[in-house]
Formats: sequence, C-alpha cells, structure tokens
Amino acid sequence: MIVMSFWEALSIYAEMVIARSNSIASQPFLQIFSKMFLMITLAGGFLLAGYMLGFKSFKNIWIVSAISITSILIVEPILAWTIFQQMPTTGAMIGFALGAIGLFISIFF
Repeated sequence: MIVMSFWEALSIYAEMVIARSNSIASQPFLQIFSKMFLMITLAGGFLLAGYMLGFKSFKNIWIVSAISITSILIVEPILAWTIFQQMPTTGAMIGFALGAIGLFISIFF
C-alpha cells in the first residue's frame, strides 16, 4: 500500500514539475519533457506492479483502487503547495477529507 502510494506520488510529481517548468520556460520544452517522460514511465511501470501485488494481497480491486485514488487525493495537494506555493481551496480540502474517510471505510468495512 505504501509502495503503491510512493509511485503514485512520483507520477504526480513528474506531472507537476513539467507543468511548472514549462510555465517558467527555464529549459527547452523537449529537455523538460524527456526527463519527466522517463520519470513517469518508471513510476507507471512500478504502479502497475503495485496494482498487481495489491490485488494479489487484498483479493479486491476496489480496495486497491481506493488506495490509489486516496493517495492521489492526499499527495497532490501537498505537492501542489510544495511546487507551486499555492494553498488548496475549500473544495480541495473537503475532497481531501472525504477521500481519507473513503479509504478507511473501504479497508475496514
């Protein structure tokens, strides 16, 4: 579960870094794109392995999906604030709370 969240976070990081770097235009587009493409390809491959191992251990794809979606809901606002220095809106905070509640409900019930 933690490993899958890490690769999900790495994938989100690559998406946000490429968006930020392209808006600043400190490097040529192709140079930024190639670095982040390699990173997201690596993260995606391990994320697939995480889905395989998660399904094998939980025997339920819905729990694996809930873990994936919740890790996105938790990690993405943190990375957005870290990379872009923007605070999440009220709606994003509510979504974060509901995602965390959904994770616990899907695992324990």
